[in-house]
Amino acid sequence: MPSFDEVLKEAGEFGRFQKRVFFLLCLTGITFSFLFVGVVFLGHTPELYWCRIPGAADLSKKCGWTLEEEKNLTIPSLNLVNRSSNGQCERFDIDWNNISVSCANPLAHFTNHSLGSVPLITCQNGWVYRQPHSSIVSEYNLVCDNAWLLDLTQGVLNLGFLAGAFTLGYAADRYGRILVYLFSCLGVGVCGIVVAFAPNFSIFLIFRFLQGVFGKGTWMTCYVIVTEMVGSDQRLVGIVIQMFFTLGIMILPGIAYLIPTWQGIQLAITLPNFLFLLYYWAVPESPRWLLTRKKGEKALKIMHTIAKHNGRCLSPHYSEITVTNEEVTNPSFFDLVRTPQMRRYTLILMYAWFTSALVYQGLVMRLGIAGGNLYLDFFISGAVELPAALLILLTIDRIGRRLPFVISNIVAGVACLITALLPEDIKWLKTSVATLGRLGITMAFEIVYLVNSELYPTTLRNFGVSVCSGFCDIGGFIAPFLLFRLAAIWLELPLIIFSILATVCGLLVLFLPETKGISLPETVEDVEQLPSLSGRNGRKKKHQDTTSYI
Repeated sequence: MPSFDEVLKEAGEFGRFQKRVFFLLCLTGITFSFLFVGVVFLGHTPELYWCRIPGAADLSKKCGWTLEEEKNLTIPSLNLVNRSSNGQCERFDIDWNNISVSCANPLAHFTNHSLGSVPLITCQNGWVYRQPHSSIVSEYNLVCDNAWLLDLTQGVLNLGFLAGAFTLGYAADRYGRILVYLFSCLGVGVCGIVVAFAPNFSIFLIFRFLQGVFGKGTWMTCYVIVTEMVGSDQRLVGIVIQMFFTLGIMILPGIAYLIPTWQGIQLAITLPNFLFLLYYWAVPESPRWLLTRKKGEKALKIMHTIAKHNGRCLSPHYSEITVTNEEVTNPSFFDLVRTPQMRRYTLILMYAWFTSALVYQGLVMRLGIAGGNLYLDFFISGAVELPAALLILLTIDRIGRRLPFVISNIVAGVACLITALLPEDIKWLKTSVATLGRLGITMAFEIVYLVNSELYPTTLRNFGVSVCSGFCDIGGFIAPFLLFRLAAIWLELPLIIFSILATVCGLLVLFLPETKGISLPETVEDVEQLPSLSGRNGRKKKHQDTTSYI
């Protein structure tokens, strides 16, 4: 009785059928990147804004002022009267309706001395914004004392990712990969529309959280489907999916440049998710998952379909497929730590996810925007990540997963340390070394996806990847606070912390087995044998106690 990997080899490990499914699911990487980094454009803070002054708008209309003239004539420079304010968060307490003013110089009857005695009050009537594009900052007045709410919008999204990792990761292992994928695509689309038309900031936050939940479901599930549908020598397609994530980062600034409102941008990056619902007729359920749920008849039917599209025909004796003799139970966290090897892999992978996200986002925020053109600079920052995927594709199938995983983390750690120690007067070198660190941590970030999916058995794969990647969301949530709080003590202190975290991660990865060229484990027992099997070219499954008959 053949194993699933033997049937897959006969049907074609990466034929026309898998290539089509692979390309379709890769598009999910583009839309997920829109969600992941979209706040840069959705929440862009305008460079120029000031307190809205009661009566000033009417006076401006009467005098025919431009917006710039209204600001200059009604909000004098507070520096002239020894006040340390720029008018963005405070204004003079002047009742414009009760004083006689001229259009040429409405503050002419005030001297600098008398202005100095006029009290300052906080902006109580909102703000006036001057910018070519609207954003959630101008929509919900997320400035001054409310500026932290902009950070909260991204924090809530990361919390949604974390919740989605646990809930939808569990659901995908219990109810099926493609079902959860399609449900998540529908959820992202619906919640994204509500976000675009949210009547208030509270509704905005609630549905942005739900977007994070469903967004994580689409991203993780599509990755697992691709990994489970190809042979062990073709699993590098998972790295290419992440190249589409980078492609999305490069496309996003073009969308934001062409669309002048944040609601329009939100709809443009959300609506494509509804197109993925058409995959119901194009992408089948994972045959590996069907076998673990004792649905061998459906699994073999799908394998015949794959073989037909690949121009092959399964052997007549393939009327039975060996399935796991392990009882199928609903996955839980304790399944990930119950046995020694599973426990070791889980703890190391959790730390690797946490470190990759924290260091990656920390370095991105540190580098910031290089020049005055947000759209061009953001495009370039995305293009910097492409070499990381190319280096992985060139090396990981030749020398394995573990060595590049180790080296990329250590390179990132060393680069962070060197950047922290370099003097400020050679900024070009500091920037170059910091970019090398980002390249290293980007490679580590992409490799952890692949290694994580290869180290867990089919019965726990989606749930295990989701739980471990949840620590990525924790790292992303902590990154801005760690960066800005430590930088207040010493500007380079965050880099020292990043260096330590990445270097330790590189050393811990040495305790993971090499997974190059081996079959995906089907059971926890297979995972426990990985260290002794990792040096072999492949693995034959011997679980033949329970079979599925067609």
